[in-house]
Amino acid sequence: MLRAEFTVEPFIEGQPGPHVRAAIAAVEACGFIVEFGPFATSFSGDESSVASAIEALIRDAYEKGATRVAIHVERIQDVSSSERRS
Repeated sequence: MLRAEFTVEPFIEGQPGPHVRAAIAAVEACGFIVEFGPFATSFSGDESSVASAIEALIRDAYEKGATRVAIHVERIQDVSSSERRS
């Protein structure tokens, strides 16, 4: 299982722009529950599904005006409520 955290810029606190909303929607369209946090947004799932979601979030974020997308991915043992929906 992998956990991916991402940030999409430009960042305006409390006002996620269309580029941020597009990235989140892309991940959700891949079947993930997204945890939107103050410093990063995250989701967890199997390697193949996470890779596909990352591809979609990058594409959609830049299509909507992102200037920078930062992604951190780590292997995890225990998946919490952010686990991919069945």
